[in-house]
Formats: sequence, structure tokens, C-alpha cells
Amino acid sequence: MRLFEGTEFDIPPTCDRCQQLETDCQCPPPVHEYLPNSRQIARLRVEKRKRGKVVTLVVGLQPNETDLPKLLTSLKNTCGAGGTIGDNGIEIQGDHLTRMTDCLAEMGYRIAK
Repeated sequence: MRLFEGTEFDIPPTCDRCQQLETDCQCPPPVHEYLPNSRQIARLRVEKRKRGKVVTLVVGLQPNETDLPKLLTSLKNTCGAGGTIGDNGIEIQGDHLTRMTDCLAEMGYRIAK
């Protein structure tokens, strides 16, 4: 419900591109363009967690400028391991530093260890 809905001051929202009401608009959603891989630096490191678990981290990528879910899927398939998107970046289970370095380099990312 809008603030002034049903009053004389009610102005229904319109689309910026086609100037139709938002309920009638048929415009496709805008496509988000990500930062090129060659302009990003991926920092890789291996951490040892509780109970001896080893995790390879990819940090330093900008979450709004990188398609992290797509990158995570690619890295998980390359390493054959599970992983997730954490607060610091991408976490892959196990010590896969060399595989991930090669994979990210192929994708065009600059690598820092």
C-alpha cells in the first residue's frame, strides 16, 4: 500500500523507460554488468579450521561486481569439492590452492597469494 493511495494526492509509480504504470510495464529487467575479470585481484589462502579441517579461501573480490554464485560453481566443479560463499569470500573445502590458482588464471583473474 502506498502512502497516499486512495487520496487526491495519489500518483501511481511509472516505469522510467516506457512511462507506463509499473503494473502494466513489459520492459525486461535491467542486466547487471560485472567488472571484467582482468581488473580484479583474487587473493588465495589456505586456512586450517577447528578439528583439523582445511579450507581454501578466495578473498578480495568485490561481491557487487562479481558473479560469485557462478564463480563458486565453477571452482567447486574444478576442485571436485564442496564450498560456500562466506562473509570473506568463497570457501572451498580442502587444500586446492594450485587447482584454484590455475582455474582463476584461466578465467582472467589476477592472482595474489
